[in-house]
Amino acid sequence: MANLTLKRLLLVSSYLPHQSLRRITPQISTVCQRHFLSTVSDSDSDKSSLILSSFTVQYLMNTCGLPLKDALSASQKFQLKESKSQKHESVLFLLRSFQFSDTHIKKLLIKLPKILQAKVNDNLKPKLEYLRDNGFVGHLLPDLIVLNPGILKRTLSGCIKPTFEFLRKYIHTSDKIVAAIKRTSWFCAFYLKGTMEPNIEFLLSEGVTASSIERLVVWQPSTLMQRPDRVVYAVRTVKQLGLNPSTPKCVESIRVLLSLSESTWNRKVQNFKTLGWSEEEIWLTFMRHSSCFSFSEERIKRTVDFFVNTMQLKPEVIAAHPKILSYALSTRIRPRYDVIKVLESRKLLNKENRNFWIFGLTEKDFLEKIVDKHLDKIPNLLEVYHGTIAVEKMDQLEQSNINSRG
Repeated sequence: MANLTLKRLLLVSSYLPHQSLRRITPQISTVCQRHFLSTVSDSDSDKSSLILSSFTVQYLMNTCGLPLKDALSASQKFQLKESKSQKHESVLFLLRSFQFSDTHIKKLLIKLPKILQAKVNDNLKPKLEYLRDNGFVGHLLPDLIVLNPGILKRTLSGCIKPTFEFLRKYIHTSDKIVAAIKRTSWFCAFYLKGTMEPNIEFLLSEGVTASSIERLVVWQPSTLMQRPDRVVYAVRTVKQLGLNPSTPKCVESIRVLLSLSESTWNRKVQNFKTLGWSEEEIWLTFMRHSSCFSFSEERIKRTVDFFVNTMQLKPEVIAAHPKILSYALSTRIRPRYDVIKVLESRKLLNKENRNFWIFGLTEKDFLEKIVDKHLDKIPNLLEVYHGTIAVEKMDQLEQSNINSRG
């Protein structure tokens, strides 16, 4: 019974705001003490009681709002001194002055409870001020720190400032720098100049544009964190395919190559071969739409199976138009193919025109140019597209409509 009560209190304590939690803390401590004392040996009972009544646990629960479970866990890693409670309070005051909410503080302390022991004026404050002054205003700052508290463990002059200075060299607006760090919070924990810069300078020397470098830093930074020899190999490979490094298509191909290990690349190549692709067609597919090599082998198999066995397309046709492999089979390809079949059967589309180009239309254009255009002749075409009427039943419905008019 005591064990059940303890579990309920622990569950409740994890959801309560810390003002309410403060009121029931004595009850939780009492139940916890009884539970511990009833389940441990006499030699350990005094130790358990001390843990539950320690200043660290009480402070984390009463003042910071941590649930008992997290307070106990934190107390195993470090201890707060009651004589230094004013210092701990100054940390909390500083965080709140930078718009850390109670929820932010609770999440931060669960991840990095030792922050309560940090020096305010010599450590925390300068870092938070620098981040705020460089774009992380309002809730952006606490959101960033809660996402990656390790930033506060890095030195300002040795890591955080150099990160911003490095990013400014290749990213030309403050908003994009903030976006880059939000997406990749570990930027502030790495020496980027030593890891990224050699790769960036090499790409620039090979003709990759500054705007493409900026996009990679903001959206695909892992591409630039590779070993230099891998980057050299990727660039040489795409250039041998005839791609121009100054084009976005070439940069995307470099990115895809660098995202795949050698074994993964070989597995994907073998997958295409089992589906009927020749070596030349595989490279043609990669050159024209490299992103499809980012898809799982199973997804490629299902999509190719549909194109080859249902639509009767040959692998060389798909290789010449590989973007169709990127479309979702269940929500785009199948529904649109059902519409194509109906239109072809009524000679409203020419079968010889390889109507798979229709898959590339936007949803708006598909509805306007393909569906709405033929609703006067095929009133149920929209239902076919939405899957509420099977293609096989269309002839029956049309014959029924003719009979009813007759």
